[in-house]
Amino acid sequence: MTAKQKIKTDLALATGEGRSKTGEKDRKFVEALSRGLDVLRAFSQGSVILGNQDIARLTGLPKPTVSRMTYTLTKLGYLSYNPLLEKYQLSSGVLALGYAYVSNLKVRQLAKPYMDEFARRTNMSVGLTCHDRLHMIYVENRMPPEATLLRMEIGLRLPMATTSAGRAYCAAVSESQRKILMDGMAKKYGDQWPEKREGLERAMEEYKANGFCLSLGEWDRNINSAGVPVHLEDGTTMVLTCAAPSYLISGEKLRDSIAHQLAMLASDIEALGV
Repeated sequence: MTAKQKIKTDLALATGEGRSKTGEKDRKFVEALSRGLDVLRAFSQGSVILGNQDIARLTGLPKPTVSRMTYTLTKLGYLSYNPLLEKYQLSSGVLALGYAYVSNLKVRQLAKPYMDEFARRTNMSVGLTCHDRLHMIYVENRMPPEATLLRMEIGLRLPMATTSAGRAYCAAVSESQRKILMDGMAKKYGDQWPEKREGLERAMEEYKANGFCLSLGEWDRNINSAGVPVHLEDGTTMVLTCAAPSYLISGEKLRDSIAHQLAMLASDIEALGV
């Protein structure tokens, strides 16, 4: 599968968008809005500045459609246009939406002191992530006081198949939701999927046995991490993670001790009643 096809698969993950449960066209689904949001999502694929032709290539949308979408999004303050480069970039309107979500996330505020204590005690980076199609996104990250490594910025996107956050999310959702995710990843990764699926399924088996998922150098060969789902009262599933360079925290120490502590931390956060 080409890079372009992988991006299109991620942007248009088959979650039934535009269709009812029977597979028929969903009359309540607003196709134009969906396309506009896909234009915005195109900027999360690595480039900070894109032209209409770039966006059309990434999303698979017709260029005339993209031109109308970028014009409208610029008028609304979600994109800004650079006349010298004849390209677009995200504007402050997008930042305002993201900030509104993060700042009003109650679990993030209540979990901070617990995460700070865990980071101090284990000397690991501790993160809280939420699901976005085939990725997990950091909404909070806490560091031990003396650490300068693994500073994961809020908004950082993690691939689902190879990270402990993504694996824990897959392990926690319903079988039907998991199938949607697995089908999406199969389309995205193509020939690479069997190897990634093996690691993902192994991690989900570990979740059944121990209550956590691991990623030992599989996302980044120098990083070991663990992930545990956090079930909120509104039905949302988030994932709590801890990570450190492999030379500081071995896979054995993570599996035998720290990951179990992370699972207890996740239970404490759930007990907050958020």
